[in-house]
Amino acid sequence: MSGTTNHLVSGAKRLSAPAAVAAAFGLGAAMFAGHGGVHAASNTPALDDNSIAALTSIDHAMEAVAAKVTPAVVNVSVTARVPAGQMTMGGGDGDDEDGGQMQQQLPPGLQRFFGQMMPPGRQRPQLEHGVGSGVIVSPDGYIVTNNHVVDGATQIRVTLNDRRVLPAKVIGTDKLTDLAVIKVDAKDLPTVTWGDSAKLQPGQTVLAFGSPFGYFQFSVTRGIVSALNRPNPYSDDARKPGGYIQTDAAINPGNSGGPLVNAHGELVGINTFIITNNGSFAGAGFAIPAQLVRATTDQIIKHGKVEHGYLGININDVTPANSEFFKLKEASGAIVAQVTPDSPAASGGLKQGDVVTEANGQPVGNAGALQMAVSEMTPGTPLKLNVVRDGKPMTVNLTVGQFKAKTEQASNAGENSGQKGKIGVAVGNLDENARQQFNVPEQVKGVVVQDVKPGSPAEDAGLQPGDVIEEVNRKPAASASEFASDVHTTPADKDILLLVWSQGNSSYRTVHPAQNLAQDRQ
Repeated sequence: MSGTTNHLVSGAKRLSAPAAVAAAFGLGAAMFAGHGGVHAASNTPALDDNSIAALTSIDHAMEAVAAKVTPAVVNVSVTARVPAGQMTMGGGDGDDEDGGQMQQQLPPGLQRFFGQMMPPGRQRPQLEHGVGSGVIVSPDGYIVTNNHVVDGATQIRVTLNDRRVLPAKVIGTDKLTDLAVIKVDAKDLPTVTWGDSAKLQPGQTVLAFGSPFGYFQFSVTRGIVSALNRPNPYSDDARKPGGYIQTDAAINPGNSGGPLVNAHGELVGINTFIITNNGSFAGAGFAIPAQLVRATTDQIIKHGKVEHGYLGININDVTPANSEFFKLKEASGAIVAQVTPDSPAASGGLKQGDVVTEANGQPVGNAGALQMAVSEMTPGTPLKLNVVRDGKPMTVNLTVGQFKAKTEQASNAGENSGQKGKIGVAVGNLDENARQQFNVPEQVKGVVVQDVKPGSPAEDAGLQPGDVIEEVNRKPAASASEFASDVHTTPADKDILLLVWSQGNSSYRTVHPAQNLAQDRQ
């Protein structure tokens, strides 16, 4: 979570009433200046009844859609714990403060929308406030929003369209898709209807809802679908599914997590980021397609987490420039650039250089389409791929595996979720690569710390990336999965004892679970 909206609101406040009035007079002067003046306007043909009727019919249609969807839109206000000095998500003033580390990892347009991080180093946690949007998908209070809206949240409050303000808890999050599900304790809430994002076409009318800049709650903007299947713009993990919907409906910081709907008022996407040079709307907004949102949401509601499908391949788009090298008649499909050994793809007989054209009977137009289709499949699902190998069509049958992140998290959701053993650390198996990266001697056994959540119990205990956890509650930490299991099975009101090797020395660290930590600070 980050305070994108709050920072931008402060910039928005600088637009005073006199400035707005001056702009209005300037516009008026431009309209009436020059030859003709008022006489030019008098020669303008009057609107006929048919023209007026056509315009008002469009107005009535948009009003009907807005009236249908707005009651299901919510404002999400979040308090999160962040390191002191961490910069809030960018504003529109163009300032470049310290902490450009994340800027180097994100495309320029995303730097301001997703924020900046201070250089490595332990800093005292502080509280930060931010605002996003969400949409109600069930009458009993389940709400879909973005993961980056609620990431690190210690408190979430939801404002409904009827102005009720309710506390919310995180049910589960998925960083891979940047989606999250939160819940309020309420009944008979208005909901949005799921739409089919696969039926969208460029040029189709869409409406975006949310709370731009935090202040302007329950706003609606209108535009069109500019493009479909836009690739994943993140640079931190190429495995994140793409397939984004691009729209020119105005989306600004604070709209994150809000719904994108079609002319029927059906949910076709979740607004998630913008491409911009100044931090505000520049005509290019992006939404996660409902096809992926619904699959992810269903899993989170049922299981509290998401299991993504996995094949174990690197893929590229077929283009007019490379299609002839693969003996293809059309520049369409996904090229298999690499097959991971012992992966589901390898077991099923998929080979480097194969071009996937269909998946379970559905056309594969590009690499992003295949990536998204597989990501939303449940592990264990049979998958029939139509491929072209050396110019010859053939079929490959395999079973979808389960996506494993680079590290196994010892937690599922936000700090207010009440999960047992919540300590805020990500660990990985101590293999040869990890030993070389962190200079860990052969005699040291355990799991390596890959990431520590700012403000978490793990950080308070002094854990840092590169440390090796040798024991959990006097039990050897044999693997990342066993470590996660041992942490989860520790009662939430019990401390956890870790034996930690760090920079050549081993020491015991007592970790207070999140619940105890909150009590200590009161």
